Amino acid sequence: MKVKDIMTTTVACCTPDATLQEVARAMCDFDCGEIPVVDGRDTMRPVGVITDRDIACRAVAANKNVATTTVSECMTSPCVSIGPDASLDACCAVMERYQIRRVLVTDQEGRCCGIVSQADVANNASRDNTAGVVKAVSRQKLTRPGAPAIIAEHPSLKFRLKPAGKPPLQTAH
Repeated sequence: MKVKDIMTTTVACCTPDATLQEVARAMCDFDCGEIPVVDGRDTMRPVGVITDRDIACRAVAANKNVATTTVSECMTSPCVSIGPDASLDACCAVMERYQIRRVLVTDQEGRCCGIVSQADVANNASRDNTAGVVKAVSRQKLTRPGAPAIIAEHPSLKFRLKPAGKPPLQTAH
């Protein structure tokens, strides 16, 4: 099976100058959590991606105004992509290697022509491939810039996290 057999081809895209509010509305309208950011509607070459998590962590948590903050200020760049003729196994390997839940599909000219999500993999790949992707994507990322490896306590939350490997403890209020 090839990427082109399972990818979603109706992909909502945006440009870097779109506002986060516009992108969030598109995520609601298209029921998706990631939108490719392209250099222009005519060229459709990806320059990054914007996810619901990017908006939450880089804008909302930082108290930025989503009505005026642009995608270029919060997007993840560069993005990872794969070709439509790549095998499903190769696609799973890319998702595992980069710990990503979605991978863009680009044609020979580098234009965005689709996207493969974890759900696409789950619905089309073998159990082993699906389990491998889910396990790899879910591993703790220790290399995220500015993030502590283990959060001991966060004052804005009503719970504390214990050291890695132990479940969160709820605090009574």
